[in-house]
Amino acid sequence: MKRNRLLVLLAGGAFCVAMMSLYRMLTLTQGAEPQYLQTPAGPVDSDLSHLQQQMDKLERLLSDNNRLVATLRDSLFPRQASWVKGGAPNVSSGSAHRKADAPLGCRLAEEMKDGADGVQLLDVYDLLPFDNPDGGAWKQGFEISYHGDEWDEQPLELILVPHSHNDPGWLKTFDNYYQDQTKHILNNMLIKLTEDSRRKMIWAEISFFSKWWNDIDEQKRAMVKRLVGAGQLELVTGGWVMADEANSHYFALLDQLMEGHQWIQRHLGVKPSSGWAVDPFGHSPSMAYLLKGAGLSNMVIQRVHYSVKKHFARQQTLEFQWRQSWDSSPRSDIRCHMMPFYSYDVPHTCGPNPAVCCQFDFHRLQGGRVSCPWKTPPQPITEQNVRERALLLLDQYRQKSRLFRSSVLLVPLGDDFRFVESSEWDAQFVNYQALFNYFDQHPELHVKARFGTLSDYFGALHRRLNAAGTTLPTLRGDFFTYADRDDHYWSGYFTSRPFYKRLDRTLEATLRATEILFSLTLAEMRRFHGRLVADFPAREHFRRLTAGRRNLALFQHHDAVTGTARDPVVVDYGTRLFRSILNLHQVLQSSAHWLLLLDKSQYHYDQSKPFMQMDEVMSAQDALPRKTPLTLSDEPRSLIVFNPTEQLRSSVVSVVVDSPGARVVDAETGRPMTMQISAVWAEPSRASTEKFQLDFVAELPPLSLVVYHVTKASVDSDHRSRYTFHRRGNPPAVQSKHFQVSLPEGPETDAPLSLSNKHVQIWSSPDTGLLQKLQLRSGLVRRVQVQFLWYGTRTHPERSGAYLFLPGEKGDQPYSPSEPPLVRVSRGPVFSDITSCFRHVTHTVRLLHLDGYAGRSLEISNTVDIRSEVNRELVMRLVSDVANGNRFHTDLNGFQMQQRRTLSKLPLQANFYPMSSAAFLQDAASRVSLLAAQSQAVASLRPGELEVVLDRRLQQDDNRGLGQGVTDNKLTASLYHLLLEDRRGGAQEVGGASVEHLSLLAHLTSLSLSHPPITMVAPSDSQVPKLRPFLPLRSSLPCDVHLLNLKTLEDSKEAESPSQEVALLLHRKGFDCSSAPDLGLQCTWSVHEEVNLADLFFPLHFRSLRRSSLTLLREDDQPESARQQPARLRPMEISAFRVELD
Repeated sequence: MKRNRLLVLLAGGAFCVAMMSLYRMLTLTQGAEPQYLQTPAGPVDSDLSHLQQQMDKLERLLSDNNRLVATLRDSLFPRQASWVKGGAPNVSSGSAHRKADAPLGCRLAEEMKDGADGVQLLDVYDLLPFDNPDGGAWKQGFEISYHGDEWDEQPLELILVPHSHNDPGWLKTFDNYYQDQTKHILNNMLIKLTEDSRRKMIWAEISFFSKWWNDIDEQKRAMVKRLVGAGQLELVTGGWVMADEANSHYFALLDQLMEGHQWIQRHLGVKPSSGWAVDPFGHSPSMAYLLKGAGLSNMVIQRVHYSVKKHFARQQTLEFQWRQSWDSSPRSDIRCHMMPFYSYDVPHTCGPNPAVCCQFDFHRLQGGRVSCPWKTPPQPITEQNVRERALLLLDQYRQKSRLFRSSVLLVPLGDDFRFVESSEWDAQFVNYQALFNYFDQHPELHVKARFGTLSDYFGALHRRLNAAGTTLPTLRGDFFTYADRDDHYWSGYFTSRPFYKRLDRTLEATLRATEILFSLTLAEMRRFHGRLVADFPAREHFRRLTAGRRNLALFQHHDAVTGTARDPVVVDYGTRLFRSILNLHQVLQSSAHWLLLLDKSQYHYDQSKPFMQMDEVMSAQDALPRKTPLTLSDEPRSLIVFNPTEQLRSSVVSVVVDSPGARVVDAETGRPMTMQISAVWAEPSRASTEKFQLDFVAELPPLSLVVYHVTKASVDSDHRSRYTFHRRGNPPAVQSKHFQVSLPEGPETDAPLSLSNKHVQIWSSPDTGLLQKLQLRSGLVRRVQVQFLWYGTRTHPERSGAYLFLPGEKGDQPYSPSEPPLVRVSRGPVFSDITSCFRHVTHTVRLLHLDGYAGRSLEISNTVDIRSEVNRELVMRLVSDVANGNRFHTDLNGFQMQQRRTLSKLPLQANFYPMSSAAFLQDAASRVSLLAAQSQAVASLRPGELEVVLDRRLQQDDNRGLGQGVTDNKLTASLYHLLLEDRRGGAQEVGGASVEHLSLLAHLTSLSLSHPPITMVAPSDSQVPKLRPFLPLRSSLPCDVHLLNLKTLEDSKEAESPSQEVALLLHRKGFDCSSAPDLGLQCTWSVHEEVNLADLFFPLHFRSLRRSSLTLLREDDQPESARQQPARLRPMEISAFRVELD
């Protein structure tokens, strides 16, 4: 009782003190208001503005008071908090008695179980011999037999699905394909489907469909709607493109899906139900998850390793329920149909014999431009030949049917850019209808055939399976790495055109940051004024955002981000990405300008003269970004730094200035920031005398805009970098006017180079500067050596190209420079680094002197230039003493981790996998993670090794249709963080494959790497209006909850205008508990699935909140939640909400 009374007294006292402080501060600020708030708008506006300032102050002070009370409450009642502070539950995954208290994210792996009928692809890989015997007519398969009476009770139900695969860029640009082919296909589709209601077609690429829609009149649009409503035309997948599934990040995969679905809903009022992915070069379960979350029930895939197809065909498991590796429930299951044969063209879709099937591609009738390679052309169907033709085709249908568990058969009819000419529509539809009529007239054949869509097929399949009581097996895993024949593995495109793979992620990060800041700006305007500000170009900015979304979406196409398009097409894609980045910068600058102004009436938008400039700019679509030098004086220059992440972070902000002396202070408090002045190296050993790099440590609250002031100052040696140069046998002549430089002498020249901070110490070779060893503060030591290597290509005709990696017989070759590299060691208060300058790569490993998680990893950067090379690929390899055996993990699309097994029975190129953002090696005691800012190929060819392919230059085509090599290499940057962690306890085995996640520390590091702070510069004019920081959130989100996006949706009544609704997308991460974070992480996570979003986003207020599908289709909206009602956020799941911000 006494204790309770004491607590009440304490709490009451704290509250009284806070309120008195609040009153006193308000009184003080009343008299100290700046005079410039008087504006020409007149005294009323001024008074209102003045009142608004006071209310804002009151709100901020109340928010501080809330934080004080919350802190007091948490300190008094720690057991009642639903959020657990980092390090509190010190749980290893083996401690059963604490399992209920373990964070949800890492309980996930412990709850996994599998059904008896489950298929784990890793186990299939272990099982298969990966031989390639001649299968006869079906060369990669086997002879299929049947008796003929199998369909007596259940007739064969055949659905023929016409399709035309339209690449939004490959051999031609998107616009050229549209003009030359796509618009004619869609124009003819309208005419030919309308002629006969039995005719059907599916269409996948909304980028093309939307462009065509803009070209047609209202009468034709009404015809399209009728065809869609009648089920004759079905939009499948509904994405902006048929996306690549290896290199694309899940943010962009979901964004392109949302862009397509939102367009379909707005213009056609329908929702896709089936996915169609016949051309991506391998398939990811991340895409299956997104499709299911977007409301699709079924999907079709095609490009799967021929040995896997053969195995699945023998087992009759070509149709399955695809389940996420981390999911113990069927919640994520989606029904998947794998096409059994070599290709999606007509010769490889009617049955196992392409020579026969080609005779039923009536586009290849004699006299046309396309013929059959098997020398037997199609024949027009006549009364005289219809019986013979029908029976020949039926034999193929029956053979194919024997590979599936039901008697419903899917047969695609199409190929790339098919149905361009009216004559092809007639040839295909008229001849097939004659065959179908014959089947109908002969019931003894027990076949019913018709044109159909994917909905028709999956509807019939569902009915037939239910009637027979047949269930489909579940499958876990992914379909990488793809081989279409022999040892031709498609692992080259995981790296091809790495410059653009990096640019893709730059646009992605810029788009996400701009979406969030724009949404917050509109919400603040409505709160401040009750409406949008007239001078703020909200509609114009929304159009820029839409164009950015669509250009990022277009680049997810499976010939764009893959690096497998022709040179002029790559330039077209690059130009679109580049322009979008520039346009999004305008939205960012304009939004930040309004948010930061203390007196909002001073806001004025001038596109030709923006109030702020970006600190870093690209000069062209194929150039690396450059820092714009700042001219310093005694007048403070305002630097504005935006933190696009949901976490409080300590970050190093880097700018280039014109003075070797500078001072940085927090503009709000005047507090000086820890800083470092470094040389800008014009050449490896020549420092610029006009430009200097200024780095300072910024404490950035979540989603905040913080203002710093930079002024010129006297040169202070304490803040300057100190340099040591090494070069074996040939000491360099160093030109460096303002910096202390030393050259080692005597025994120093052979001593390992060493750097350290509070968390980690590293040792590097004095000869090469390359990393050799790491030691953690815990005492854990691991050998981690960095090496560079070359791969060549084969000497015989089949050689590496844009798609294929076919290394030379000698395998890897050491990178042996003709002269020793120059090694430059820099030491300072903010960071220390070692740079090795080789001919083809400049390699830097950097340690940050920061207390938070940013100081725990090594930043590794490479600038690669292999433009002088012929048929070579440059690789960075890490060689460690981690005892991982043949197992390692790579991420799939940045969404989840997937175990890999290096198999000696496979060729070297088959053991390379895609890495979008992470890979790791681990044993019982440690884990080494490589986190990446760009996608590329990764392998672990021997225990303890992890290698990434940095760039590839190949002079020849690899015979997959591109018709050229890859020789348009650029000066290319790649960026990583290397993380060494202690481990405790092992991982769960699930069907022979362990379910693993990144640690919380790795998640946070990856987040910072993918979403760096964005720096803007205000003019040097002394008349700059008063700016104040923008702090939208009271505290960080839990560290296992990622704000994937906060994007403004289009107004349903006014096209190309922002609505009051935003899409709130949250991803709750699964994380590894054997690498439990310690107290230094300073973050929280929940032990519950239920989360109160109002608390999470305080003081942002949700006027309405509806859970929806991942693509925010209105028909998927759930009833409005009470704002205070907790939302369920399951580990690994993405949750989407339609909200109105207040």
